[in-house]
Amino acid sequence: MTIEPPLDTPDNINVSHQKIIQVSLRTGPPTREELLAYYPAKFTWHQLKTFVNSGDLGLLKRDKALQERYDAWSPEIVKEHGSMENYLINHRLQWGKPDTLSLLPSALDSDTRLKDVSISPFKSNQPLPDTPEYFKADIPFDSEFISIIQNSWPYSVPIEIEHTLIWSRVPIFHPDLIPPEVDTQIQQDGLRGFTGNDELPPSPSTLPECLPALAEWGITMDKLVRSPRGSPEIEQMVRNAGREIDGFVKRRWVEREWETAWFVNPPRLQSVPGLAHIHVFAKKKEYL
Repeated sequence: MTIEPPLDTPDNINVSHQKIIQVSLRTGPPTREELLAYYPAKFTWHQLKTFVNSGDLGLLKRDKALQERYDAWSPEIVKEHGSMENYLINHRLQWGKPDTLSLLPSALDSDTRLKDVSISPFKSNQPLPDTPEYFKADIPFDSEFISIIQNSWPYSVPIEIEHTLIWSRVPIFHPDLIPPEVDTQIQQDGLRGFTGNDELPPSPSTLPECLPALAEWGITMDKLVRSPRGSPEIEQMVRNAGREIDGFVKRRWVEREWETAWFVNPPRLQSVPGLAHIHVFAKKKEYL
């Protein structure tokens, strides 16, 4: 038994019309109702942004019980498809098509504007066009080089925050985008950015205030894996290396309506080595 708030309820509103519902605990990817009932968010939106901006993307965690559920589900998937990468490429990722397999739909699924700006110049039964050198801001939303899906196993964030994955058949890290001066740093720390807010993201110096939210994972300041902050010039190079991702995110999640925090894991944290993807956490502004 659980109390379910309405869809996209703001954190700071006391809802008087909550309803009691019975939620069965299933196996496999969770529903929204299961997330609310059995895997309540461990992090706030502010804490999430602090973790993303801290320099150590390993701070972002899935609920431990949900991770156990994933660990019980994944061996059967690997057995059926041969590997998790095969499962993703051949089944879960509907390249160039809307995500119809997610149990956690996005508010953008019904946004007709996306259809107006995302028409590819080729059909799925035609040969792929020339492959881009790397992921670019202007790639069509329905390009067969990418798959935009909701994370079926989201991190422990408030229910109104959408956790979207952008999987790419073309590289996201590329020498044309990453100067040699920051390559080592980006290989360790990955890329990150924020859109839809004129204010700066939470400073990494405030991270100690957020660490209690990670207590059950045993995270302490001395366990962080991150590069020292560089000079202003170096930090600008790092931000510029993510310019194509930032541009794409701003196209899809219009800044007057959405605030986002996005990142790309470094190789050491990639769940599926060899298959690049971008994480986007998006929150509608009327619920901030």
